[in-house]
Amino acid sequence: MVEGIIEHNKPLRKNNPPKGRCHPSVFLICLIGPSFTDVFCFFILVSDERWSRFSATVGALNRQHPSPNTIPKGATGALVLADGSLYWGIGAGAAGVKSGELCFNTAMTGYQEILSDPSYAGQIITFTFPHIGTVGTNLEDVESLIVQARGAVLRTTITEPSNFRNHIHFSQWLKQHDLVAVCGVDTRKITRWLREKGAINGVVAHDPDGRFTGPLSPQELRDQAADCPSMAGLDLAGENGEKHDHQWRETPWQLGKGYGQNAADHRHVVVIDYGAKRNILRSLAARGCRISVVAARSSADHILSLRPDGVVLSNGPGDPAATAIRARPVINHLIASGVPLFGICLGHQILALTLGARTEKMHHGHRGANHPIKNLLTGRVEITSQNHGFVVAGDSLPSGVEATHVSLFDQTIAGLAVRDQPIFSVQYHPEASPGPHDSGYLFDRFITAMDGAS
Repeated sequence: MVEGIIEHNKPLRKNNPPKGRCHPSVFLICLIGPSFTDVFCFFILVSDERWSRFSATVGALNRQHPSPNTIPKGATGALVLADGSLYWGIGAGAAGVKSGELCFNTAMTGYQEILSDPSYAGQIITFTFPHIGTVGTNLEDVESLIVQARGAVLRTTITEPSNFRNHIHFSQWLKQHDLVAVCGVDTRKITRWLREKGAINGVVAHDPDGRFTGPLSPQELRDQAADCPSMAGLDLAGENGEKHDHQWRETPWQLGKGYGQNAADHRHVVVIDYGAKRNILRSLAARGCRISVVAARSSADHILSLRPDGVVLSNGPGDPAATAIRARPVINHLIASGVPLFGICLGHQILALTLGARTEKMHHGHRGANHPIKNLLTGRVEITSQNHGFVVAGDSLPSGVEATHVSLFDQTIAGLAVRDQPIFSVQYHPEASPGPHDSGYLFDRFITAMDGAS
């Protein structure tokens, strides 16, 4: 299958728009708060000239109906899937080819935090929200200094930045971090494909001159997509976390103040870094914790020698079953020591495996900032930020381990706890970044567990 670049709304005359349609340069966005009582609305304005230029380009490309190996005039980017499907587009960011597992994220904000999340190592992210780039990028909204995602797929060309915090254009940020993006692709079609058929590997390619020959030829790109290794069985955690111990004191960002510094040392928390997001560390520091970050391959003896009041098993990329091969003995030792444990995302999965449960690769995963989770202990529903392609099997929890949270999308396990022990975990991201803050109480719960244990 070959797809030309999508044709967006054709330019409309200002004084005579078709009945029932808004002028395409004006978009009204409404966001509903978690309590469903707060509604925030704002407009996005796009110049007529930009829409006219882009519509003319993608419209001409779309009408060419290229044959499988014909490169449409004006195409500078391509997305190729392992099944041979090819989508032409307009390239952005770094030039070259990147391969990985194709996934989609439904968040409407936070593209910089999403791409810099270490959990996306080895993946190409399709953004379902069409206007990416609206706030540009800055030096603060990053979850890791080293970006491990492979690339991005966007509905439209990158929107010009309009935000007082903007530092550089999103396309330039992509280039700085060696990320390849393809714009002008029918992301709705790709998302429906992934939801119906499941995760698939692919490649994104960008040549600013549109020369898709040699290693960039359609057939070569298809071969690279087909040869990309499956995420199942990959232990990526050790590659994406810190390699050496370090201390962390930075607290969450505040308007007009930036990031703060924690001066308190009420509790000492050791974070095992499987690919930790920075906002997990900030959330702990904001609660007065002194934080020691240790490498994923640290021994239990080393961790306990730091005399922690509690240990966090962080998020990270890859297959939890592969990472657990070396992590399980360490976590077993920590459980036996009686130290409180809090697992997040990959850390949740590794903890479950250590306790005797099993994990499975999901059909297409959970990725977004609008996922409803039910807390089985309180009956409350939380809107959460999620990013995972594996899940703890619901029928595999051993005796003494109970599910505490479930996804309201598919009833998969989203949290667990060990009965009568200070050990619990969640599949989602209580630190958000991006996303709602409904689940921040879990850090408070961890503080309570540490205080009770001491």
